[in-house]
Amino acid sequence: MKIALLGTRGIPASYSGFETCVEQLGQRLVQRGHDVTVYCRSHHISYEGDTYKGMRLVKLPTIANKYLDTLVHSFISSLHTLPQRYDVGLYFIAGNSPVTWIPRIVGTKTIINVDGLDWKREKWPAFAKAYIQIAEWLATWLPNEYLTDSRVVQGYYRDRFKSEPPYIPYGSDVERLPPGETLARFGLEPGKYVLFVGRMVPENCAHHLVEAFQGLNTTMKCVIVGDAPYAEEYKARLQALAAADPRVILTGYVFGKGYQELGSNAHIFVETSGVGGTHPALIEAMAFGNCVITNATAENMETIGDAGFGYSGREGANSLRPILQQLLDNPTAITDYRRRAQQRASTVYTWEAVTDAYEQLFYRVCGQPLPKRLELV
Repeated sequence: MKIALLGTRGIPASYSGFETCVEQLGQRLVQRGHDVTVYCRSHHISYEGDTYKGMRLVKLPTIANKYLDTLVHSFISSLHTLPQRYDVGLYFIAGNSPVTWIPRIVGTKTIINVDGLDWKREKWPAFAKAYIQIAEWLATWLPNEYLTDSRVVQGYYRDRFKSEPPYIPYGSDVERLPPGETLARFGLEPGKYVLFVGRMVPENCAHHLVEAFQGLNTTMKCVIVGDAPYAEEYKARLQALAAADPRVILTGYVFGKGYQELGSNAHIFVETSGVGGTHPALIEAMAFGNCVITNATAENMETIGDAGFGYSGREGANSLRPILQQLLDNPTAITDYRRRAQQRASTVYTWEAVTDAYEQLFYRVCGQPLPKRLELV
């Protein structure tokens, strides 16, 4: 098949989970014989090549604005697809649904992964929240098909729109690395730090972890990995909190081997986000074999199953702190939950199984019979 992947910042992945999904899914589709094109935002991607891991890259401009960046780029990309005559156009994020009809003009089948309930994010003003909710409704009928990576979000669409999207989870394949240059750069020792990875925005609640360290009896470090555009006030708040506690380290963005090294050598991983669907960093932390604690949203608890711990996001640090302390005082429990997390990641969340599911969806939407290799999956 000739497949286009649209709606993200592009690859190589250097921002969020959907870029990682595009990179992981796209390269596997190429290995299976498909022709894959990834649409990238020219102001975001510094990689100079026209291909990456077998995928063709189309770099197009957009308006670098908090509200317009994504949709404008997806609109321009959708117009670009028309003469290309792709078999399938796979979009990401519900906010892109208003443009998913464009490739259908020339017979391209379009699909959108709606992600989580983005309108819950604090960063969006009222008009943006209203737009996202309208886009959720449009996602149920403008493209040929839509899907989600969360059973909780699947239930939301079923209840609100009387329409149930297919569910395809996120993959967790990671490379476990020994301590090396990245740990040395940040003055870290293996197994002696608690890790958070995510965007530095209010709804991701990294302050829960930083504040939980206040009054925590431990020599462990608290490592906060991430950054974000358009969130200067929140980042300044975190920086002030970190300045008051030498155990807290803000690394900024860390990708690739550096990220793998940090994840491989953490003692505990804490997912503090209070909104969204399946969080890739949480699944990958489980794959690294981290003991995981998460903000006890329905989506996060779905992800960890019985392989981790939840704290009350409403209570924040006051709920998280005692759980951290109890675990730090009980190494046996940490060892047990490391094993549980890694086992769950390796059986429920794998990129090969995810690629199988997307491929099956592509063939179904296009009305084509499955290849024999997929018939037995």
